[in-house]
Amino acid sequence: MRVSGAKNAVLPLMAASLLADAPVEIVGAPRLRDIATFGKLLSLMGASVERIDAGEDGREAVRIDPREIRKAEAPYDLVKTMRASVLVLGPLVARYGRARISLPGGCAIGARPIDQHLKGLELLGAKTTLSEGYVGVEAARLSGATVYFDMKTVTGTENLMMAATLAKGTTVLKNAAQEPEVCCLAQALRAMGADIEGDGTDEIVVRGVASLRGGRHDVIADRIEASTLLLAGAITGGDVTAEGADPSAMDAVLQKLSESGAEIAASPGLVRVRREGRVRSVNVETSPYPGFPTDVQAQFMAYMCLGDGFSIVRETIFENRFMHAAELRRMGAKIDISGNTAAVKGVPFLSGAPLMATDLRASASLVLAGLAAKGTTEVLRIYHLDRGYEELESKLSSLGAEIARVKE
Repeated sequence: MRVSGAKNAVLPLMAASLLADAPVEIVGAPRLRDIATFGKLLSLMGASVERIDAGEDGREAVRIDPREIRKAEAPYDLVKTMRASVLVLGPLVARYGRARISLPGGCAIGARPIDQHLKGLELLGAKTTLSEGYVGVEAARLSGATVYFDMKTVTGTENLMMAATLAKGTTVLKNAAQEPEVCCLAQALRAMGADIEGDGTDEIVVRGVASLRGGRHDVIADRIEASTLLLAGAITGGDVTAEGADPSAMDAVLQKLSESGAEIAASPGLVRVRREGRVRSVNVETSPYPGFPTDVQAQFMAYMCLGDGFSIVRETIFENRFMHAAELRRMGAKIDISGNTAAVKGVPFLSGAPLMATDLRASASLVLAGLAAKGTTEVLRIYHLDRGYEELESKLSSLGAEIARVKE
């Protein structure tokens, strides 16, 4: 199964288009609810946003023309559904000198404050205000500075990196996020004329330039979707190959799959997972990249429900990311939660049940559990799923799953 483009790489690239003085095309952008919402946000500001034929393997591209931007504001109605809307903050201030955005929403998996974003912009010389649920940021022109993030933050790193591209002087981002999506953004910004080095490490240096041009950028494969598809193969005792996946970006997940008894075969652009026999229970702790991704924790917990012993799953990124556990228990899973730790005792089988999705990755975990369960499973509120997975039911069906989207 070919893996779609990474949502978490497309969204910052869409935000980066605000910095350009000409159209930007993002090749391989999947059709997802979050990407459509971000497109509406840019359109509301005055940008032209359209889907075009990329002319490569049937892929599409999102084309954004930012030259008619009139409104540097992100309203609550759009931001409340998608936290990534905060990514427009840095580009708007850098290019237009001001921005006003509603405090962000998204999945209910934790507080996820934007204090690191605002602290960084203030160090670059911006003035920030908070009034009636909106953040206002103003700066005649940002100036380079050294910013030390108190914690690893992907969107914070991306926001400040984009803001610094048009700042006067040099900006150093310390304790920066190292995710592949950050590197994808840095590569695209360099192609647009930015002077950036150090992406992929915890220190990124950005030397400001006068302007950025448009361009055409290929988005990386979605490592979270790839992990989900491979776990679908593992949880069912199947055989799944993720085409286009970058195994080097999935080391932590592939290592845990191997420890669980799955057979892994990987080469550039290809990862295959096969499993026979009982699942071996293994412990997992989420951590910033290159550690085990929090966005795969729920799916892996579903897999561990069929383990041969006890598995300890520790969530260190978000404080409210075990909401799927209650739904898995409805299927016969044995899971005890204490703070940020889940103790999972494997059972011989799960039983199908009606389930309620609570967030994006939790919805994927319930689908995986349903694939392996005896009987029929119904997953409700799948609009969560559509935020981050492109036609997941069609992909799983083509791999042999008995799965269909039905109207409630």
